[in-house]
Amino acid sequence: MKAKILAVAATLLLGTSDQTLAQMRCTVSDPTGTPLNVRSRPNGPIVGGLHNGSRVLLWQLVYVGGQPWAKITPIGLGKAGWVFRKYLSCQPLYD
Repeated sequence: MKAKILAVAATLLLGTSDQTLAQMRCTVSDPTGTPLNVRSRPNGPIVGGLHNGSRVLLWQLVYVGGQPWAKITPIGLGKAGWVFRKYLSCQPLYD
């Protein structure tokens, strides 16, 4: 139980400490060629999908099980949620 509480606390701290990394403009770049799953939470239920070339805004970055997850909002059509960060090509929103 104590380990689970520490894991949740670490995830929350990572999420808040990475706010400066957030606010990036990204393009979906999934090498599998299939739509990128958008989830309700990191590694959670699928709520939608985004095709390669879709543009999104990245707002938060967290690590779950050592894997990076990004909280995104599509620019245009699509569901907001969490995606696997490695399938996004990003640049700072404010250069």
